[in-house]
Amino acid sequence: MHILLLTNEYPPYIYGGAGVHVDHLSREMLALKDGKTELSILCFGDQRLDTINQSVTGIKGPDSRLPDLPQSRLLDALYRNLIMTGTAKKADVVHCHTWYCYLAGCLLKQMLNAPLVVTVHSLEPHRPWKKEQLGNDYHATAWLEKTALENADGIIAVSHAMKKDITDLYNVKPQRIRVIHNGIDTRRFQYVERPRILRKYGIDPHRPYVLFVGRITRQKGILHLVNALPLLDEGVQAVLCAGAPDTEAIGQEMASRVATARKKSRNPIFWIEEMVSEEHLVALYSHAAVFVCPSVYEPFGIINLEAMACGTPVVAAAVGGIPEVVADGQTGILVPFEATGGGSAEPKDPEKFAADLARGINTLLQSPQKRSEMAAHCRKRVEQYFDWKQIARTTVGFYEAQVKAFAEHGKEGR
Repeated sequence: MHILLLTNEYPPYIYGGAGVHVDHLSREMLALKDGKTELSILCFGDQRLDTINQSVTGIKGPDSRLPDLPQSRLLDALYRNLIMTGTAKKADVVHCHTWYCYLAGCLLKQMLNAPLVVTVHSLEPHRPWKKEQLGNDYHATAWLEKTALENADGIIAVSHAMKKDITDLYNVKPQRIRVIHNGIDTRRFQYVERPRILRKYGIDPHRPYVLFVGRITRQKGILHLVNALPLLDEGVQAVLCAGAPDTEAIGQEMASRVATARKKSRNPIFWIEEMVSEEHLVALYSHAAVFVCPSVYEPFGIINLEAMACGTPVVAAAVGGIPEVVADGQTGILVPFEATGGGSAEPKDPEKFAADLARGINTLLQSPQKRSEMAAHCRKRVEQYFDWKQIARTTVGFYEAQVKAFAEHGKEGR
């Protein structure tokens, strides 16, 4: 089977969960060693790779001679999509990831006469804060998403919560959707003891600390966690691995809230703004007493798997696919979340949400024995349910079903 993967993110240019997903999925599919899998990857960038059963081609953006328009980010993506359609030569199945390559996916379904599979990592109507980042382009990305899902032969949802959201939002038959969770590489993410790495950032390895890892975006709820920090018990450190703000405005808001939290808190707050290497990230996970995921929208939450694989219990908002990852009371604590509604994912009562986050964190900090028990459950759950090898096998099986149905019914008959 010749698989054509279309993606914005691919190593070394990865900044989010979708990129991590494509990276691991592609490697594990090739590692199945069935002798039948050929993989072509078209991505944004300048990557080049050509082996017996894999090719990677990075697609560069338009050159500087094009006019500098307000919609430059959207136009850049659409330009690369058109180049993708001219670059792809063959495929038994076309697999798209995120709106950045949905146009190419829809076109190549027609041009290559192959079934289109779309993995839904998030849904634009549930991310209203993207309007801050994209402006009016947001409406175009939402249209691209709607069009791709309506034209897809098969849809992969990363959680059962995501499957429900897809059927609620779009005219998609539930039988076209298969839930295949994200996974984690348990060889790369496992407990380590490297206190020297903590000291590099000024963190005291002999004092417990709570950890956040993620981009500075409203989706990740980082501002609500910062508001919760002054409510933590005395004697704990807070470590915020947070960078790459969506906009200059939210970056400034983050800085202002951290400054306020530092004035109010009895505990040190470390803010690591630069990109952290995987080696350092694993060490930060491993030594943390508690990992915190305050996301207001999270279709799955790979970040929680990374922490759990390192034996660290999680305090997380009970949103989206997180309850399918974090077992409440066994691998962490789920914090109740009620959104304002009306198209907004922000908490209805921000002060209560911050207080609930602090309460969950303090509960675990006050019980080292409970944290130790949860650590063992964390690792076991990750190994049992979120192994990439099994996910790759399931995904290839889904491809085979789509190819068979496409051959029987054709692209117009589904």
